[in-house]
Amino acid sequence: MGRVTERRKVIRIRDGAVSSRPDTLVAEEPLEIRLNGKPLAITMRTPGDDFALAAGFLVSEGVLAEQDDLQNIVYCAGATVDGSNTYNVVDVRTAPSVAIPDITLERNVYTTSSCGLCGKASLDAVRTTARWPIADTPPVRVEPELLASLPDRLRAAQRVFDRTGGLHAAALFTEAGELLDIREDVGRHNAVDKLVGRALQSGDLPLSRTILLVSGRASFELAQKAVMAGIPVLAAVSAPSSLAVDLAAETGLTLVGFLRGSSMNVYAGEDRIALRTAAAQG
Repeated sequence: MGRVTERRKVIRIRDGAVSSRPDTLVAEEPLEIRLNGKPLAITMRTPGDDFALAAGFLVSEGVLAEQDDLQNIVYCAGATVDGSNTYNVVDVRTAPSVAIPDITLERNVYTTSSCGLCGKASLDAVRTTARWPIADTPPVRVEPELLASLPDRLRAAQRVFDRTGGLHAAALFTEAGELLDIREDVGRHNAVDKLVGRALQSGDLPLSRTILLVSGRASFELAQKAVMAGIPVLAAVSAPSSLAVDLAAETGLTLVGFLRGSSMNVYAGEDRIALRTAAAQG
Protein backbone atom coordinates (compact mmCIF):
# COMPACT_ATOMS: atom_id res chain seq x y z
CA MET A 1 0.00 0.00 0.00
CA GLY A 2 3.02 2.27 0.24
CA ARG A 3 1.92 3.98 3.44
CA VAL A 4 4.60 2.85 5.86
CA THR A 5 6.25 6.26 5.60
CA GLU A 6 5.12 9.73 4.58
CA ARG A 7 6.93 12.94 3.66
CA ARG A 8 6.36 16.22 5.52
CA LYS A 9 7.97 19.63 5.34
CA VAL A 10 10.14 20.48 8.33
CA ILE A 11 11.97 23.63 9.39
CA ARG A 12 15.49 22.63 10.34
CA ILE A 13 17.56 24.70 12.76
CA ARG A 14 21.23 23.86 13.10
CA ASP A 15 23.64 26.17 14.93
CA GLY A 16 21.35 29.12 14.29
CA ALA A 17 20.99 28.42 10.57
CA VAL A 18 17.40 27.90 9.39
CA SER A 19 16.46 25.83 6.36
CA SER A 20 13.43 24.04 4.95
CA ARG A 21 13.51 20.43 3.84
CA PRO A 22 11.26 17.35 3.48
CA ASP A 23 11.48 14.75 6.23
CA THR A 24 10.47 11.09 6.22
CA LEU A 25 8.03 10.17 8.98
CA VAL A 26 6.55 6.86 10.01
CA ALA A 27 2.88 6.62 9.04
CA GLU A 28 0.29 6.26 11.78
CA GLU A 29 -3.34 5.46 10.95
CA PRO A 30 -6.26 3.86 12.79
CA LEU A 31 -7.17 0.26 12.14
CA GLU A 32 -10.61 -0.98 13.13
CA ILE A 33 -10.77 -4.70 13.78
CA ARG A 34 -14.14 -6.37 13.33
CA LEU A 35 -14.91 -9.90 14.49
CA ASN A 36 -17.42 -11.73 12.33
CA GLY A 37 -18.82 -8.39 11.17
CA LYS A 38 -19.05 -6.76 14.60
CA PRO A 39 -16.72 -3.88 15.62
CA LEU A 40 -14.24 -5.07 18.24
CA ALA A 41 -11.22 -2.78 18.54
CA ILE A 42 -9.45 0.24 17.12
CA THR A 43 -5.68 0.50 17.23
CA MET A 44 -3.30 3.18 15.98
CA ARG A 45 -0.77 1.38 13.83
CA THR A 46 1.71 1.65 10.99
CA PRO A 47 -0.06 0.26 7.88
CA GLY A 48 1.26 -3.07 6.70
CA ASP A 49 0.75 -6.67 7.92
CA ASP A 50 -2.76 -5.61 8.95
CA PHE A 51 -4.18 -9.13 8.65
CA ALA A 52 -1.39 -10.54 10.81
CA LEU A 53 -1.93 -7.74 13.32
CA ALA A 54 -5.62 -8.56 13.60
CA ALA A 55 -4.96 -12.29 13.94
CA GLY A 56 -2.29 -11.74 16.58
CA PHE A 57 -4.57 -9.42 18.52
CA LEU A 58 -7.20 -12.14 18.63
CA VAL A 59 -4.63 -14.67 19.84
CA SER A 60 -3.86 -12.38 22.78
CA GLU A 61 -7.60 -12.04 23.42
CA GLY A 62 -7.96 -15.83 23.60
CA VAL A 63 -10.22 -16.03 20.53
CA LEU A 64 -7.80 -17.72 18.11
CA ALA A 65 -5.26 -20.43 18.87
CA GLU A 66 -4.86 -22.54 15.74
CA GLN A 67 -4.56 -21.92 12.02
CA ASP A 68 -7.89 -23.69 11.45
CA ASP A 69 -9.64 -21.26 13.85
CA LEU A 70 -9.23 -18.55 11.23
CA GLN A 71 -11.54 -18.68 8.22
CA ASN A 72 -10.38 -15.50 6.48
CA ILE A 73 -9.56 -11.81 6.93
CA VAL A 74 -10.64 -9.12 4.48
CA TYR A 75 -10.51 -5.36 4.17
CA CYS A 76 -13.99 -3.91 4.39
CA ALA A 77 -15.17 -2.24 1.20
CA GLY A 78 -17.43 0.75 1.69
CA ALA A 79 -15.71 1.72 4.92
CA THR A 80 -16.55 5.38 4.28
CA VAL A 81 -19.78 7.22 3.53
CA ASP A 82 -18.94 7.41 -0.18
CA GLY A 83 -18.29 3.67 -0.28
CA SER A 84 -14.52 3.77 -0.82
CA ASN A 85 -12.12 1.35 0.82
CA THR A 86 -9.71 3.08 3.21
CA TYR A 87 -7.82 -0.13 4.01
CA ASN A 88 -8.23 0.87 7.65
CA VAL A 89 -11.01 -1.59 8.51
CA VAL A 90 -10.55 -5.38 8.58
CA ASP A 91 -13.07 -8.10 9.31
CA VAL A 92 -11.86 -11.37 10.83
CA ARG A 93 -14.06 -14.37 10.13
CA THR A 94 -13.61 -17.32 12.45
CA ALA A 95 -14.38 -20.97 11.80
CA PRO A 96 -17.87 -22.06 12.91
CA SER A 97 -16.36 -24.16 15.70
CA VAL A 98 -14.68 -21.19 17.41
CA ALA A 99 -16.44 -20.02 20.56
CA ILE A 100 -16.72 -16.23 20.53
CA PRO A 101 -16.62 -14.53 23.93
CA ASP A 102 -19.15 -11.79 24.59
CA ILE A 103 -16.43 -9.15 24.39
CA THR A 104 -18.82 -6.27 23.87
CA LEU A 105 -20.27 -6.81 27.34
CA GLU A 106 -16.82 -6.53 28.91
CA ARG A 107 -15.55 -3.41 27.19
CA ASN A 108 -15.23 -1.57 23.94
CA VAL A 109 -11.54 -1.84 23.16
CA TYR A 110 -9.49 1.18 22.16
CA THR A 111 -5.76 0.72 21.83
CA THR A 112 -3.07 3.32 21.35
CA SER A 113 0.50 3.30 20.10
CA SER A 114 1.80 4.07 23.59
CA CYS A 115 0.05 1.80 26.06
CA GLY A 116 -1.84 -0.84 24.12
CA LEU A 117 -4.98 -2.23 25.69
CA CYS A 118 -6.39 -0.16 28.53
CA GLY A 119 -8.22 -1.83 31.36
CA LYS A 120 -7.11 -5.36 30.51
CA ALA A 121 -8.33 -8.16 32.68
CA SER A 122 -6.51 -9.35 35.76
CA LEU A 123 -3.52 -11.64 36.10
CA ASP A 124 -5.87 -14.51 36.95
CA ALA A 125 -7.79 -14.03 33.70
CA VAL A 126 -4.61 -14.29 31.60
CA ARG A 127 -3.41 -17.32 33.50
CA THR A 128 -6.70 -19.18 33.14
CA THR A 129 -7.23 -18.39 29.44
CA ALA A 130 -3.71 -19.25 28.22
CA ARG A 131 -3.92 -22.23 25.85
CA TRP A 132 -0.33 -23.33 26.34
CA PRO A 133 0.91 -23.06 29.96
CA ILE A 134 4.53 -21.97 29.70
CA ALA A 135 5.55 -23.91 32.77
CA ASP A 136 4.54 -27.14 30.99
CA THR A 137 6.78 -26.60 27.94
CA PRO A 138 10.11 -28.45 27.51
CA PRO A 139 12.88 -26.50 29.21
CA VAL A 140 14.65 -23.82 27.19
CA ARG A 141 18.14 -22.80 28.27
CA VAL A 142 19.56 -19.51 27.01
CA GLU A 143 23.11 -18.28 27.42
CA PRO A 144 23.42 -14.69 28.67
CA GLU A 145 25.93 -14.03 25.91
CA LEU A 146 23.36 -15.04 23.33
CA LEU A 147 20.76 -12.69 24.83
CA ALA A 148 23.31 -9.88 24.84
CA SER A 149 23.86 -10.28 21.10
CA LEU A 150 20.19 -9.98 20.15
CA PRO A 151 19.57 -6.18 20.43
CA ASP A 152 22.26 -5.42 17.83
CA ARG A 153 20.73 -7.98 15.50
CA LEU A 154 17.29 -6.47 16.05
CA ARG A 155 18.54 -2.98 15.30
CA ALA A 156 20.38 -4.13 12.16
CA ALA A 157 17.16 -5.62 10.79
CA GLN A 158 15.01 -2.50 11.34
CA ARG A 159 14.69 -1.21 7.79
CA VAL A 160 12.08 1.51 8.32
CA PHE A 161 13.65 2.76 11.57
CA ASP A 162 16.75 3.73 9.58
CA ARG A 163 14.62 6.10 7.49
CA THR A 164 12.40 7.52 10.21
CA GLY A 165 13.84 6.89 13.68
CA GLY A 166 10.26 6.53 14.87
CA LEU A 167 9.37 2.85 15.02
CA HIS A 168 9.35 0.13 17.63
CA ALA A 169 10.32 -3.39 16.70
CA ALA A 170 9.69 -6.93 17.90
CA ALA A 171 11.65 -9.97 16.81
CA LEU A 172 11.41 -13.71 17.28
CA PHE A 173 14.57 -15.74 17.70
CA THR A 174 15.17 -19.44 18.18
CA GLU A 175 16.80 -20.56 21.40
CA ALA A 176 20.02 -20.81 19.36
CA GLY A 177 19.75 -17.14 18.33
CA GLU A 178 18.47 -17.57 14.76
CA LEU A 179 16.26 -14.69 13.64
CA LEU A 180 12.86 -16.07 12.66
CA ASP A 181 10.88 -12.89 12.02
CA ILE A 182 10.89 -9.18 12.76
CA ARG A 183 8.09 -6.63 12.55
CA GLU A 184 8.08 -2.85 12.99
CA ASP A 185 5.24 -0.60 14.06
CA VAL A 186 4.58 2.72 15.74
CA GLY A 187 3.21 0.66 18.63
CA ARG A 188 5.37 -2.07 20.14
CA HIS A 189 2.27 -4.11 21.03
CA ASN A 190 1.24 -4.00 17.35
CA ALA A 191 4.66 -5.26 16.30
CA VAL A 192 4.22 -8.24 18.63
CA ASP A 193 0.71 -8.88 17.31
CA LYS A 194 2.08 -8.94 13.76
CA LEU A 195 4.66 -11.56 14.77
CA VAL A 196 2.13 -13.72 16.57
CA GLY A 197 -0.45 -13.33 13.81
CA ARG A 198 1.98 -14.46 11.15
CA ALA A 199 2.84 -17.48 13.31
CA LEU A 200 -0.86 -18.33 13.60
CA GLN A 201 -1.36 -18.00 9.84
CA SER A 202 1.62 -20.31 9.27
CA GLY A 203 0.45 -22.89 11.78
CA ASP A 204 3.45 -22.29 14.05
CA LEU A 205 1.68 -21.71 17.37
CA PRO A 206 2.59 -22.27 20.12
CA LEU A 207 5.98 -20.55 19.89
CA SER A 208 7.28 -22.69 22.73
CA ARG A 209 10.97 -22.65 21.84
CA THR A 210 11.46 -19.03 20.94
CA ILE A 211 12.73 -15.77 22.41
CA LEU A 212 10.72 -12.58 21.94
CA LEU A 213 12.79 -9.37 21.94
CA VAL A 214 11.10 -5.97 22.02
CA SER A 215 12.49 -2.47 21.71
CA GLY A 216 11.65 -0.20 24.61
CA ARG A 217 9.99 -1.35 27.80
CA ALA A 218 8.16 -4.55 28.68
CA SER A 219 4.60 -3.71 29.71
CA PHE A 220 1.98 -6.02 31.17
CA GLU A 221 0.36 -6.31 27.77
CA LEU A 222 3.55 -7.46 26.06
CA ALA A 223 4.04 -10.09 28.75
CA GLN A 224 0.41 -11.13 28.25
CA LYS A 225 0.89 -11.48 24.49
CA ALA A 226 4.00 -13.63 25.02
CA VAL A 227 2.14 -15.90 27.44
CA MET A 228 -0.89 -16.25 25.16
CA ALA A 229 1.39 -17.26 22.24
CA GLY A 230 3.28 -19.80 24.37
CA ILE A 231 6.56 -17.85 24.21
CA PRO A 232 8.79 -18.79 27.17
CA VAL A 233 11.29 -15.91 27.09
CA LEU A 234 10.57 -12.18 26.78
CA ALA A 235 13.49 -9.75 26.67
CA ALA A 236 13.36 -5.95 26.47
CA VAL A 237 16.02 -3.32 26.05
CA SER A 238 14.36 -1.17 28.70
CA ALA A 239 12.51 -1.65 31.98
CA PRO A 240 9.54 -3.91 32.69
CA SER A 241 6.52 -2.74 34.61
CA SER A 242 5.66 -4.17 38.02
CA LEU A 243 2.58 -5.86 36.61
CA ALA A 244 4.62 -7.46 33.83
CA VAL A 245 6.93 -8.94 36.46
CA ASP A 246 3.95 -10.19 38.46
CA LEU A 247 2.45 -11.84 35.38
CA ALA A 248 5.79 -13.44 34.47
CA ALA A 249 6.17 -14.86 37.97
CA GLU A 250 2.57 -16.15 37.93
CA THR A 251 2.85 -17.89 34.56
CA GLY A 252 6.47 -19.06 34.47
CA LEU A 253 7.55 -16.58 31.80
CA THR A 254 11.24 -15.67 31.76
CA LEU A 255 11.39 -11.87 31.77
CA VAL A 256 14.62 -9.99 31.03
CA GLY A 257 14.91 -6.19 31.08
CA PHE A 258 17.59 -3.55 30.54
CA LEU A 259 19.23 -5.79 27.93
CA ARG A 260 22.07 -3.50 26.92
CA GLY A 261 25.56 -4.54 25.95
CA SER A 262 26.62 -7.38 28.24
CA SER A 263 24.30 -6.27 31.04
CA MET A 264 20.75 -7.36 31.80
CA ASN A 265 18.33 -7.82 34.67
CA VAL A 266 16.40 -11.08 35.05
CA TYR A 267 13.08 -10.39 36.79
CA ALA A 268 11.44 -13.82 36.59
CA GLY A 269 12.07 -17.31 35.24
CA GLU A 270 15.80 -17.26 35.89
CA ASP A 271 15.91 -21.07 35.60
CA ARG A 272 15.98 -20.69 31.80
CA ILE A 273 19.10 -18.51 31.91
CA ALA A 274 22.32 -20.53 31.90
CA LEU A 275 24.11 -18.72 34.72
CA ARG A 276 27.73 -19.72 35.28
CA THR A 277 28.38 -17.76 38.45
CA ALA A 278 26.50 -17.41 41.69
CA ALA A 279 24.35 -14.33 42.14
CA ALA A 280 25.99 -11.51 44.01
CA GLN A 281 25.31 -11.57 47.72
CA GLY A 282 23.90 -8.70 49.71
